[in-house]
Amino acid sequence: MSPKKSKAKPKKATPKKKAAKARAVKKKAVKARAARKKAAKKAVKARAGKKAAKKAVKARAGKKAAKKAARPKSTTTRTAAKKSTAKSKAAARAAAAKPVVVKPAPAPPDAPKRKKARSRRRSSRRAIIRRGPDGEILAPGDLLLPGGPKGEEEIQYMFRGCMAAEHPVAEDAVNEVLTKRGVPEGPGEREELQNTIEWAQERFGGGDVEPIIPIRSNLRKTFQGVVDRARQRRREIGAFLRGLDMGQTETSHMDAHGEASLQSLMEWAARLESLVENLAETPEMNQAHYTQFHRVLDQLEATTEALVIDVEQTLRRLRDRLEH
Repeated sequence: MSPKKSKAKPKKATPKKKAAKARAVKKKAVKARAARKKAAKKAVKARAGKKAAKKAVKARAGKKAAKKAARPKSTTTRTAAKKSTAKSKAAARAAAAKPVVVKPAPAPPDAPKRKKARSRRRSSRRAIIRRGPDGEILAPGDLLLPGGPKGEEEIQYMFRGCMAAEHPVAEDAVNEVLTKRGVPEGPGEREELQNTIEWAQERFGGGDVEPIIPIRSNLRKTFQGVVDRARQRRREIGAFLRGLDMGQTETSHMDAHGEASLQSLMEWAARLESLVENLAETPEMNQAHYTQFHRVLDQLEATTEALVIDVEQTLRRLRDRLEH
């Protein structure tokens, strides 16, 4: 008989192996807890992101609703709004451009129809009552040339405007100069003025229209001298514009270049008026270089004289076109 095989007994784990196994189990448990915490944090972040996205969507929807409420409800309303804006801008530009000619005032609403029809057939202009800054009634021409022409240069500029106007006037210009003086007419004054207006007529009628800047003699290198010269140039431009106004010059009949030059000339007159008013309220400056101020005024006179020549040449072309 074969001997019986003995069964092998399992080896008992040593304390060291037990401790290592316990450490491995504990390590796995720690890793599992860390993984769970990490997954929980990711879930919290995902929920926060979803809430933020919902808030952003709501905010965008609110902005769109506000814009839609502020926008006109229909394209027709938007078109009307654009048209009204364009009309207001056009009205502002038209108000900024001051016409030279005084247009007829509208007839009162209670005037008879027969009287209205008769006024349409007339070519004469109806006078408009103009008032100054203090409410006083201004005489014709006082807005452009207060008190009428007072010196030889102002008379020449006024007669140049009268002869270059669309409807030249000679006798009325002479009468206005004599009337605005406020003193009885002296011997030989009318003849002298008649010679001056004949000179203006010949100058505009034939030959080249050349600039004629007044000769400034005895210029005072003082503050008051600068103010007086600026005021004098403003009155000379106003005298030329008054002559155009007396001759019923319509700016719409001029070409684009001449109309732009006339507009620039009126703007320069307004700037000079503002400059004189500001200088009158400014205390005199000590140790100022008034020679430099007079050089600036020399340039200003040359610029405005070139604009006057442009207007005269434009009106001559208009006259030649109408005659032929």
